[in-house]
Amino acid sequence: MALQASERSAITPGPGFRLSRGLLTVSIAVILLFAVGAVLAPTSVDHSALLGMLPFAAVLAIAAVGQTLVVQQGGIDLSVPGAVSLAVVITTHQPAGDDDKLLGALVFGLAVAIGFGIVNGLLIGWRRLNPIVATLGVNALMYAVVLGISGGSPRRTTQLLREVAGGVTFGIPHSVYFGVVVVALAAMVMKTTVGGRRFEAIGANPAAAAATGLPVTRYRAAAYIWAQVLYWLAGVLLAGIIAQPTAFQGDAYLLPSVAAVVLGGTSLLGGRGFLVPTAIAAVFLSQLEQFVLALGVSFAIRTLVEAAALTVGVALYTVDWAAVRRRFAGRRTAATA
Repeated sequence: MALQASERSAITPGPGFRLSRGLLTVSIAVILLFAVGAVLAPTSVDHSALLGMLPFAAVLAIAAVGQTLVVQQGGIDLSVPGAVSLAVVITTHQPAGDDDKLLGALVFGLAVAIGFGIVNGLLIGWRRLNPIVATLGVNALMYAVVLGISGGSPRRTTQLLREVAGGVTFGIPHSVYFGVVVVALAAMVMKTTVGGRRFEAIGANPAAAAATGLPVTRYRAAAYIWAQVLYWLAGVLLAGIIAQPTAFQGDAYLLPSVAAVVLGGTSLLGGRGFLVPTAIAAVFLSQLEQFVLALGVSFAIRTLVEAAALTVGVALYTVDWAAVRRRFAGRRTAATA
């Protein structure tokens, strides 16, 4: 069906293909981080350290892409830890080390992820519940399922998954290939398809999008469903990267997934999403953790560093610094008058 003129104007990509401020900022930050690491903590940038960091950066990038989809619709997803942990538990406990049962476990885990995504979508998209309240409740429900399946105990992954997700080809971990494909496909769909441009238009201005006849509720609900699919994939890769993952492996991905979204330049108020910068921000956060770890500081300090990175990202992309400068300039002028 042909698009109406008002709808076409609402979803026109406009400046979407220009170099974004988020991409420029986070790329410079990554370069500076590696440079500082090479001077202050050389072990954080050697070959073995990078091989250990990149798989987890890829997992975080995939989870952050899912979080980006939700944030673009003006929401936030606090069910990331439960979703990742549930994917890990299903992938490791259901096969019980048997490669022949791995495919069935993956299909079952994907179905469960989609089911919880639908629950989030119904609660937030149709019932209009607050995203924080809804996803926090769903996260608690997921952890109940995690404990019901695993009893809180870890289990070793299958050899096949270990080779597929945790292996290395041409010197690059397999999980990095998965991450690159996911980010590239998501960015292509978002920027080059009608559905992707509609998705961004709805997040930027839901009222205007509804006035043009776009199905706002359906797109908002779909964001949570696709996010759960990506969290599931992140959990599956994590289950293959770690030989014996815990039942609470996803706990470490809530704050970093939000921080990567913010550092990548996506506004917490919704609208345009910057998926490639978000993925680069995931590399930045993963290497930042590696750098802080190499310095020998405590886990509490590492958590504070992540929180500080999130604060800096919010300050960079949310505060109107031009208005702040004008206000201070006006005060100086008034003081000298």
